[in-house]
Order: sequence, then C-alpha cells, then structure tokens
Amino acid sequence: MYLKPYIFLVVAIALGTGSALAADPVAAPAAPVPAAAPVPAAPPSIPLITQDALLGRQGTHDASLVVIDVRSAEEYSQGHVPGAVNIPHDQIAARLAEVPKDKEVVLYCHSGRRAGLAADVLKANGYTRLSHLEGDMVAWQQNGRPLQAKAPPGAVQH
Repeated sequence: MYLKPYIFLVVAIALGTGSALAADPVAAPAAPVPAAAPVPAAPPSIPLITQDALLGRQGTHDASLVVIDVRSAEEYSQGHVPGAVNIPHDQIAARLAEVPKDKEVVLYCHSGRRAGLAADVLKANGYTRLSHLEGDMVAWQQNGRPLQAKAPPGAVQH
C-alpha cells in the first residue's frame, strides 16, 4: 500500500515535467518561408546570336561562320540546325582540331547547359570568336525554324 502514493507522485511529476517541457519549446516556431522567386538564368559566358541573325548569315552563305551542335549524335540525327556539325560537348576537348579558330563558332544544344560547358572548354583553349544560339534547340523548334535530319547509321533511307 505504500507504493500507491509514490507511484502517484512519480506519475504527477512526470506529467508535470512533460507539460512544462511542452509549454516551453526549445526553439521558436519557424516563421513561414515566402515562396522563392524564380532564379534568373546566369548571363551567358559568351555573346548570344539571335535565331534571325543566324538564319540571315546562313542565307548569305557566310564562310566565316561555323555552327556546332554539341548534343549527342542521337539527338543530332533527330534534327538539327541546317548546316550544323555535331561535336558532342563531352568530346569537344578531344576534337579541337575540328573547330576552326579563324571563324565565328556558334554553339547550341537542347537548352543551353551543354553549350555553356563546350564554350568554357573552347575559351580555355584560346577560342575567342564564340557565340551561343539564343534559346538553343528548344526555342528553335518552338519558333518553327527549319530542321535538317540525318538518318542514324544503318538506317534505311527511302
């Protein structure tokens, strides 16, 4: 019988302490976090060339211009800017001999990331006449610009 008062006392202390701890939070409640504003794209590391400007220069058969598609060979074969050559971004350092230093080099990919990586490699290797196609392939297709397709190796052409 002597245990009942002690059990009652232990339970009362435990409940009282728990209540005190619950009432006294260790950290203040977090304030609501406002919705994050969209992060603007980083400025291009090389100048942009508009789609219209590129098409205009291609229309005059500007020999001082080379267009490089830095997407994969598979993406390239599904459609690319007319006249573009394909050097995937992860091969650009090994294939520098294919990129003329005496011409303006226009780079593009699907959305811009790989073109930026390729531009960094080319700049590090002394290329100075670089530009990035505004909007890359996403905008090119959205604007209904012409595409040139190359059948993948081994494909039957009709």
